Amino acid sequence: MIAVRTPAPPRGPVAGVDEAGRGPLAGPVVAAAVILDPARPIPGLRDSKALAEPARIRLAAEIRGQALAWAIGWSDAGEIDVLDILQATLLAMRRALQGLALAPGHVRVDGNRCPSVAMLGFPCSVEAIVGGDARIAEISAASILAKTSRDAWMTRAALIYPGYDFERHKGYPTPDHLRLLAARGPCSLHRQSFAPVRSLHAPS
Repeated sequence: MIAVRTPAPPRGPVAGVDEAGRGPLAGPVVAAAVILDPARPIPGLRDSKALAEPARIRLAAEIRGQALAWAIGWSDAGEIDVLDILQATLLAMRRALQGLALAPGHVRVDGNRCPSVAMLGFPCSVEAIVGGDARIAEISAASILAKTSRDAWMTRAALIYPGYDFERHKGYPTPDHLRLLAARGPCSLHRQSFAPVRSLHAPS
């Protein structure tokens, strides 16, 4: 499930895939798959981490409105704890691909690992591209959708789990999050297998 495939010449639409949320202590890992419309290029696409939040939100709206197809896949904290973060990320990527309304002929994934494309319901080739979120428009678009979707989800989650400031740090291990985690203990959104959370359950 984690082998890097040898790229084949694209046959049909090309989908870009990227994720957001591998590093946080809480919340899901989120993946996006995007098939852009070659007739409607979107200026300004780049790695979501290189964009200010207002630009990410604006571009995300353009991607949703102009892409030929896009979909979001998730893997929650419980699945992350059972599978490990890598396998949960690959699962989220598969779910994003399965959600596409248009079947891609080729898939480009940011990083050095590819999700399995077996039994997706359509045949396609797949390749991993290190740094693809900064160089490949389809992957940049997926990066932006994954990041903005996860940030919005964590902001809503803050209303259900108050006291952790999820709307500010989005679950990442900032000093404020670590302080609140130590003071309040973990909630059900926290990844119990991650060391800063797991250490709270360790015998003193």
